[in-house]
Amino acid sequence: MTDLHHHGDRELAPGLVDLAVNVRAGTPPPWLRDVLRRALDDVAAYPDAGPARAAVAAAHGRDPAEVLLTAGAAEAFVLAARALRPRRAVVVHPSFTEPEAALRAAGHPVQRLLLEPPAHRLGPVPVDADLVVLGNPTNPTSVLHPAAEVAALARPGRVLLVDEAFADTVPGEPGSLAARHDLPGLLVVRSLTKTWGLAGLRVGYALGPPELVAALAAAQPHWPLSTPALAAAAACTTPAARAEADAAARELAEHRAALLAALPPGLVVGEPRSSFVLLRVPGGARVRAALRQRGWAVRRGDTFPGLDADHLRVAVRDPGTSRAFAADLAAILGAEIPGPLPTTTSLPAAVPEEHR
Repeated sequence: MTDLHHHGDRELAPGLVDLAVNVRAGTPPPWLRDVLRRALDDVAAYPDAGPARAAVAAAHGRDPAEVLLTAGAAEAFVLAARALRPRRAVVVHPSFTEPEAALRAAGHPVQRLLLEPPAHRLGPVPVDADLVVLGNPTNPTSVLHPAAEVAALARPGRVLLVDEAFADTVPGEPGSLAARHDLPGLLVVRSLTKTWGLAGLRVGYALGPPELVAALAAAQPHWPLSTPALAAAAACTTPAARAEADAAARELAEHRAALLAALPPGLVVGEPRSSFVLLRVPGGARVRAALRQRGWAVRRGDTFPGLDADHLRVAVRDPGTSRAFAADLAAILGAEIPGPLPTTTSLPAAVPEEHR
């Protein structure tokens, strides 16, 4: 049985370079750390979500009644599973497994719609599905579905839940539906943890019709986000912060290109557009173990429905780290590296624990 609760952090161990978790290295930035420190002065009072909700609403051109602040994207999936009563829930895979896990935990039967490899592009969805869940960009395939194709899945009587946790890793967010309030039943779930290094703080939100947002809110406990988390939500959705995130996404695209250029040929699955790359390597379990011996942690793929043990997900890091990783991977596979490489591959320092 697929372990829907396996995540990249379980791959980590002291001394390993973290390519298993998709949190951007070097975050939170200094200005955000200052915001969090100042927020500690207000923790004696109960959290006030109003300013953060207004900031998120303004960032996406929405009414505050269309915004639900959540303890990371994962809480939004749990709230949807608690609040909704789908007759036919369809989850598009391969994708992040927490939405399906939440639906099953709430007692809902789930139909998996497996996209065809290697492109993993959207196909037909059952017309009678009243809940459709998919990611865009999709974790772990790094596929970015065209916004128009995703929007076409919305219809009256259906909740279309789009996990956009990695939307801001793509310059300009071309696939995002976060600003669309004209589509019936559209529920967009976003996360601030990946780009801003806030996985330990748990900061996310959902955008949707007021009545749907209210239904999810009714399933949520009081004060679900701490005062520091609310301060981060407000700070990371300002115009300046969103511009900084877009600049980081453009740098990420360059770093991803460096990783793709360094990898042995024929391993990359599809066309990656986000902060991670899906590989398929022969003898994946053996390769993953060998990579650990050489100091690398990568995400196993066989816990994603539709993938198997030969799939590995690799986070995009700086070009030097990527070249060192690719050299070790090529040595393990006995493949040749494209382009010039140093004669030795010194292991970069592990990503600090707080950035995982």
